[in-house]
Amino acid sequence: MGILLVLFLPIAVACVVLFFPGVISRLYYYALCVLYRTNELNITDYPSSRRSLPQQGAMNAAEYEPDLSVLNCEVQQTIQQEGDSVVDVFSVEICGSIHAPSDKHSAVVRISIQDITEGSASVKPVQAKVKQWQAADSSVFCYNTDLGRLPNDVTTLSNWTSVAKLRLDWLVFARKGRRSLLFNVSILSAQDGWELACSRCSYLYDNPSFGYMDVQDNIKRTKTLAVALAFAVSAADKKIYDCEIELIKKWAKENILDAENRTPDAHKDANSNPEERKLDKALNEVVAFFREGNEFDEYEICREIVEITSIAQRLDILDLCMQVAKANGIVNGGELEILKKMANWLEIDSDKFRTMMEKIIPIEMLEVKDVESILGVTSDMDEEKARVHLNKEYVKWNARVTNTNPDIQSQADQMLKFIADARTQYVQSNQNEQSESKTLVKQGKTKKNFPI
Repeated sequence: MGILLVLFLPIAVACVVLFFPGVISRLYYYALCVLYRTNELNITDYPSSRRSLPQQGAMNAAEYEPDLSVLNCEVQQTIQQEGDSVVDVFSVEICGSIHAPSDKHSAVVRISIQDITEGSASVKPVQAKVKQWQAADSSVFCYNTDLGRLPNDVTTLSNWTSVAKLRLDWLVFARKGRRSLLFNVSILSAQDGWELACSRCSYLYDNPSFGYMDVQDNIKRTKTLAVALAFAVSAADKKIYDCEIELIKKWAKENILDAENRTPDAHKDANSNPEERKLDKALNEVVAFFREGNEFDEYEICREIVEITSIAQRLDILDLCMQVAKANGIVNGGELEILKKMANWLEIDSDKFRTMMEKIIPIEMLEVKDVESILGVTSDMDEEKARVHLNKEYVKWNARVTNTNPDIQSQADQMLKFIADARTQYVQSNQNEQSESKTLVKQGKTKKNFPI
C-alpha cells in the first residue's frame, strides 16, 4: 500500500499542476497569508516577485489583483493641499472584506508603522511628533480615525479606498536614509475595540532627516568630539595642566557614561567599574597623545560637530572649552586664539562668543587683551562705527559698576579702563594712522599698538 501511495502521489500532483495551475498558487497564497498574519513570516523575507503580498516602493495597487475576500492595504506617497501650503503625506488605502458582528456596525481605523529595514530581529517603531497621534504613555505613532457605519455584516470594498492621509511631518523615523516601513492597518469595532479585519504592507521611503536613533548616536559622538576639542584647548599653550585634565575627565564621565556606569566619588578608587576604567584609559591615551606634541585637526572636528548637532549643543561644547582654558587661572594668547577659531568653525556668532567670554573668563584672566574678542571692535570699522560701538559697551559696563556682586563690580571697573584705552586707539587716532594700519593688516602685518 505504501508503495502504491508513493507512486500515485507524484502523478496526482502533476495532474493538478497541469490541469488546475491556479489551485496550487491559491493554496500557496493562503498558506502565506496565514503565516504572515500570525507573524511567522517576515515581510522582508517575502520575494518581491510574488504578486499576492505587495512590496511598496517596488509595486503598486495596479500591478497585482487583491483578494477581496480579505482586507488589503496599500500606501503611496503624495502631496496634500492644506490652506496656502502643500504637505507631503502617506496616503493609506484599503480594499477587500470587513467582517462585522451585524449590519450598520460602527468601526474605526487604527494605523501604526514599524521600521523593518534591519530585519525582524531589530524592528523599530516610527514615532509621532504630534501628541494627538501618540500611543498611550508613549511617543510611538498610532493613528485612529472614525470609519463610520459598515453597511453590512460583510462589507466588501471592490475599489481602493483612502482611509488616511498621514502627514510626514507628524512622523519621526528611526534613521536617516532609505527605510523599509511596515504599515499595520486594523479595522476595529467602535463599541468594544475588537479587531474586525487587518492587513499589512511595506513601503520604501527615503528619509532626508536624522532619525531618533541617529540623534542618540550623534549625541554620544558629539560628546566624544567635545572632549577632543577640550584637550586641544588645554594643549594650546604646549602644556597640559593636571587641573585641566581633571576638569575634562570629570565632564567626560558625567556626560559620556550612563548613570549606572558612574562610580560615586566616595568609592572612586575602590570600586571603579569596567566602563569607567575603559573611559579613563582612553582619556589617558589622549593626554599622552598631546604631551608627545601631536595635534588634532580641530577644523575637521568642528565641521563634523556642525553637521550632527544643534546650536545649543555647540554652545555647550564652547562652554566646556572656555572652562578648560581658564582652569589654571590664566588664559594665554594661544588658548584665546583657538577659542576664537572654534567659535567661528562651530558657527557661533561673534556677539554670542563675547557674551560667553564675559560670563566665563574675566578680563583679568586674559594674558593678551584682545580688543576684538573682548569688545567686538574690528579692524574694518571706521572711526565713527568704532566710536558708536565703544559707547554702547561703555553704557553696558558703567551700569554694572554699582552691582551688589563685588566680582561684577571689579570686572566692570577693569572693562571701563579697557574701553578708555580702546577709545584712544580707535577713535582719537587720526585718519592717516588708521588708514595705514588697515593697509598693513591687509598685507598680513600689524602695526605696533594697533589691535587687530
